[in-house]
Amino acid sequence: MIYEEPQFRPGGDRCIEAYFGDEMSFDLNFLVHSVVRLVREADIDGIIELIPEMASMQISYDPDCISYGDASREVMSLFRSIGSLESLELDSRMFYVPLFYFDPWTRDCVDDYRKTIAEKEWDGDYLVRLNNLESLDQLKRVHSASDYWVAALGFWPGLCSLMPLDPRSRLIAPKYDPPRTWTPKGTIGHGGAITAIYPDRTPGGYQIFARTPMPIWDREQRLRAFQDSLALFKPGDRVRFQPIDREEYDYIDAKVRDGSYVHNYVEYERFSIRNYHAWLATLDETERPF
Repeated sequence: MIYEEPQFRPGGDRCIEAYFGDEMSFDLNFLVHSVVRLVREADIDGIIELIPEMASMQISYDPDCISYGDASREVMSLFRSIGSLESLELDSRMFYVPLFYFDPWTRDCVDDYRKTIAEKEWDGDYLVRLNNLESLDQLKRVHSASDYWVAALGFWPGLCSLMPLDPRSRLIAPKYDPPRTWTPKGTIGHGGAITAIYPDRTPGGYQIFARTPMPIWDREQRLRAFQDSLALFKPGDRVRFQPIDREEYDYIDAKVRDGSYVHNYVEYERFSIRNYHAWLATLDETERPF
């Protein structure tokens, strides 16, 4: 459920956790980002940093400038000023992410896991079976048919949690148990109802079945898209996956390595939750037309 008012809890002596609900839904996450935007625009003296999460936000504050109670009351006041969720809009960039489905690198990773840690069904086949799909081709069509909402960043710098905006593309999958010790950089994974892009070679537990040559995190900030931030995405951005083949993957990878790659995105769009809800009402969510 979405709470009528946020619940505040201390997160140490300099942080506040503000909880807005106890479900994992787009509406709740949209509310979180809307409150974050209002707090940032208010520029409250003593509030240092805001970290939006799936259903909450963390507020870092300077106790020499503002107390826990005053910071909580300021955020509560801004929350109460929102009114109807339907009235809200947010700036939302759209990123186009090239994706090589069922690539050799993630398969090698899964094969290594099966040899060294535990036997398991190959992840692509597992997702097909678990979600009652007909084939790997349908898995690719379903996964790439929806725009995805960047709900949160975390676990590793630049790692994004993506929610499908088209409910007909919703997939489910449990995480690995135990997790992998390594995952190729750029891997696409799925856990629960969330898709993620691994920004670097890291451990991981999501089911993996694709890879992008497009970097989403760059500590050296070599490419133009990283001039202002090490991480490509911001919460509230959107992602659209574009299936590619091995030849296109190698072409993009070469452009990334020589520093000439230009990320494909648009920055001028706004997301209306009222229009989104109106579109959802036209769908039959029980069918997969892809």
